[in-house]
Amino acid sequence: MTTATPRLKRARSFRALEPTRGGLVVRYIWLSIAAVLCFFPFYAMVVLSLKPGLAVQFPQSLLPWNLSTASYEQVLGGQNLLAWLGNTLIYAIVSVVAVLLLSAMAGYAFAKKRFRGKETMFWSFLAMVMVPFHVTLIPTFIVLAKLGGVDTYWGLILPTLANAQAVFLMRQFIEGLPDDLFEAARIDGAGEFRIFLTIVLPLCKPVLATLGIFIFLWHWNDFLWPLIMAKSSDMWTLTVGIASLQQQNVPLSVMLAGSVVALVPIFFAYVVAQRYVQEGVTSAGIKG
Repeated sequence: MTTATPRLKRARSFRALEPTRGGLVVRYIWLSIAAVLCFFPFYAMVVLSLKPGLAVQFPQSLLPWNLSTASYEQVLGGQNLLAWLGNTLIYAIVSVVAVLLLSAMAGYAFAKKRFRGKETMFWSFLAMVMVPFHVTLIPTFIVLAKLGGVDTYWGLILPTLANAQAVFLMRQFIEGLPDDLFEAARIDGAGEFRIFLTIVLPLCKPVLATLGIFIFLWHWNDFLWPLIMAKSSDMWTLTVGIASLQQQNVPLSVMLAGSVVALVPIFFAYVVAQRYVQEGVTSAGIKG
């Protein structure tokens, strides 16, 4: 009787926390409203992009009929959208791979290696987060311009590789890995580079996928830095190119069609890495 009583109390407490049927209905209604509000801008963007040459009238323009793909044919054929898309893919993908590799190496060193001045170096590097990007924008541009980095991919990518936030997240994740794994690998004769490739990187897949999605989004949506570094239209990214359409008196449907094309790679990137993103968020919540 003494052992059953606490169990009964816990069971009753859990039942008391369960929402009622009316509470579930209200919750689903609020969630449905929130989902509709979040989805509506994307729906409006797609529908308006499929109605070229028509004046925008609400709510008639948002009804899904009289659709045409003329805007997509115009933006894919008459503009440099494919070149802008290629520049954006190069800028985003190369930056993601380089930032993840460098931040994982730095995070492993700060988390598991012992050397003099490690804490001072780490917190000094992390202090870069407190410095606004606009403060270093002009000096960075002057240095790269003197080195010939204007209108080049390396000039566009190089300043984005030192990502203090990525290093901090990798260091916090790797710090939670058990030291016994690394000691056992060293006893077996594995070097540091092999430990990094065979132990650190496989165990960091969830956080690497989560961080990779955020870095990809940052670079894909970046506007100011590509605008400054790319003088010719052949080196523009999608954000800069689509913004330039406003100065060309391009119809709204064409601009929205370009925005839809720019949205598709982001959507597929998230779908591919969704499982790892969920694992990263779950593991971070458990450790927290």
